[in-house]
Amino acid sequence: MKNSKCHMFRLIALHVFLVTFACATVDCNAQQGPHQSLLALSKANHTLAIVDPVSLNVIARIPVGEDPHEVVASADGKTAYVCIYGGGSFHEINIIDLVAQKPLQNIDTRPLFGPHDITFVNGKAWFTAEGSKAVGRYDPATGKLDWSMGTGQDRTHMIHVTADGKKIYTTNVSSGTVSILDYTIIQPGKMAPPGAKPHEDWVQTVVPVSRGSEGFDVSPDGSELWTAASEDGTIAIVDLSAKKLAAKIDAKVFGANRLKFTPDGKLVFISSLQSGDLAIYDAKSHKEIKRLKLGHGAAGILMDPNGSRAFVACSADNYVAVIDLKTLEVTQHIDVGGVPDGLAWAIRP
Repeated sequence: MKNSKCHMFRLIALHVFLVTFACATVDCNAQQGPHQSLLALSKANHTLAIVDPVSLNVIARIPVGEDPHEVVASADGKTAYVCIYGGGSFHEINIIDLVAQKPLQNIDTRPLFGPHDITFVNGKAWFTAEGSKAVGRYDPATGKLDWSMGTGQDRTHMIHVTADGKKIYTTNVSSGTVSILDYTIIQPGKMAPPGAKPHEDWVQTVVPVSRGSEGFDVSPDGSELWTAASEDGTIAIVDLSAKKLAAKIDAKVFGANRLKFTPDGKLVFISSLQSGDLAIYDAKSHKEIKRLKLGHGAAGILMDPNGSRAFVACSADNYVAVIDLKTLEVTQHIDVGGVPDGLAWAIRP
């Protein structure tokens, strides 16, 4: 009887060990895989929603400042940066801990006012400061603004920084221009004092497009910049190698707000905050292939990196529309809070 009981206990112990080992292995593998979240701002609720991209359920809502417009996550997916805009008058960027799902700290961007759009490149957060006609850069390692430059253009609004951090593109809404900033190194001149060292500089090229040009994107191959103008409804295409306007499409996308390429570079989506339409263009032929009625006002656009879906914040309708990139049809709506706008991905390795 004793031997029988001992044998039974050994079997139970072995079973517990195997179950524990299996669970530990699953957890370990889960931690090694990418952990991806959809981030969505609500202007009305003053919150950042964290959304599960599979179930499309909101898993957390984190308070942010009074007028949140755009958001970006750090390269490790652990931190989010939210621009608090205030129509160009505020001077705050909120830092959010995405792991603990709570606010961390606020960055005072003064003397730069009106932070609006933001991106994260080379370990730093780069942003537009519309109220100061400038772009700026925040270094999380030092906790300081470490660089800024004026554009001299009105309403410097949206921003794109190349992966090497050597080129910056912005749209200047009221000036109707695109700024191209190129990084360069200035060598000391003949009249420089002893000990003078080379220093970095940025050279700006201003490309006229159309007044009201706001949302823009750079093609995946880096050759073109497309921007849509809310006032005349045109789409301007800038040749980034020549740094000049290459084409203009009479797209009639009045009230255009945001513009995004699909990950494969074949299609271009343009949202209208005025009509609630989503215009879809063929990037090669420059022809419209479809126009979807998403609601009463469409704003921020985000593409799924795997090329399967697009997400469009319908600010006037208080939902984010999910679009299947194969059928080009709306498949679902997500409630992330009132007046949704800025969207971003957070990917933890």
